[in-house]
Amino acid sequence: MGDDFVAIADADTQRKIQAWRVQQIRQRLIDADCAAIVLFDPVNIRYATGTRNMQVWSMHNICRYAVIFASDDPVLFELSSSAHLAQGYVDDIRPALTTDFMAVGNRAREMGQRWAGSMISLLREKGIAEQKLAIDRADLILVLESQRQALHLIEGQSIMEQARAIKSFDEIGCLRRSLQTCEQSVAALREQLTPGMREADALAMLIDGSIQRGGEYPETRLLTTGPRTNPWFQETSDRIIENGDLLAFDTDLIGPMGYYNDISRSWVVGDKPPSSAQRRLYELAYRQMQHNTEMLKPGASFLEYSDKAYQLPPECIPNRYADVAHGCGLGVEYPFIWYREDEEWGAYDGVFEENMVVCIECYVGEQGGHEGVKLEQPVWLSADGSVVLSDYPFELDYL
Repeated sequence: MGDDFVAIADADTQRKIQAWRVQQIRQRLIDADCAAIVLFDPVNIRYATGTRNMQVWSMHNICRYAVIFASDDPVLFELSSSAHLAQGYVDDIRPALTTDFMAVGNRAREMGQRWAGSMISLLREKGIAEQKLAIDRADLILVLESQRQALHLIEGQSIMEQARAIKSFDEIGCLRRSLQTCEQSVAALREQLTPGMREADALAMLIDGSIQRGGEYPETRLLTTGPRTNPWFQETSDRIIENGDLLAFDTDLIGPMGYYNDISRSWVVGDKPPSSAQRRLYELAYRQMQHNTEMLKPGASFLEYSDKAYQLPPECIPNRYADVAHGCGLGVEYPFIWYREDEEWGAYDGVFEENMVVCIECYVGEQGGHEGVKLEQPVWLSADGSVVLSDYPFELDYL
């Protein structure tokens, strides 16, 4: 196996995790009566094969893919110039075809025809008579050319989301160790941060700390201060941080082994004590966190959980967070629990299952208010109850 796992897992653990993941996918393929799935999402490829290659770049350039079979070994189609990166992870590595216009220009349709033909040939090579292939996401040209060649593509993202949702004990251990690198980075940020610095300086410290500890890249730029903490989802700016400002952030850091280090914290910067308004916001967010964590358990339905979630004051509901909770593994994953107020945008039901990891999301900021507080905590749904995976402390003296 490659050396990017070494910081948090030995070789035997790596092999066990990879075997578990492939089996998770195979079982869902069998349940869907499908012999194979082709993966283009770099996060899904990593989950299925353990490989990474320019993760962010390959998210917007269609350049590599993998095929996972219900009863055969995976095949990775990799950029020919970097196939060596996958050695030791996958035995069968082949050159990838791309239809990306940047790469092939007006030959995109021709390359799409070749891609569809290669998938049909691969299915035949593996002894699969039916020309049916699940797919997580795809370029339109691939879909159209597959249809022309009678290659039947079916929706496969649900297969991957449901596979990724359930973690093995080894994965839980690695996720916890990855989170520790994030907590250390947050602690270093708190030690170094002083009034007079920019928000961008603070974010740079956080990202730098993560990378120094084996992390890879940030998924967002959600670190703000003072009036830029309300409403949420404003991105980091060059604003100068003032003494007494509330700092709020969501780490959203891809850590060692690709695990998503997703915690949020807020605190007052400098030597001023928190104001009564800041204390109130913090206490509401903390109560929301505690209530929603205690409610989380295997067997509860998503909509029931949303119904019983902590009720924010009316003045804070317009600025509520995007979700009550979401799955966590190699990114934001299934399930996604909507606020009931947002039901029309896609809320769905389901059941929390044992060995899911779920992040509890909390944001409190009054509509038109000066500041807001963001808190978030990953929780493992173990057989013995909910287990909080992050040890980074809250500001209990604000309560």
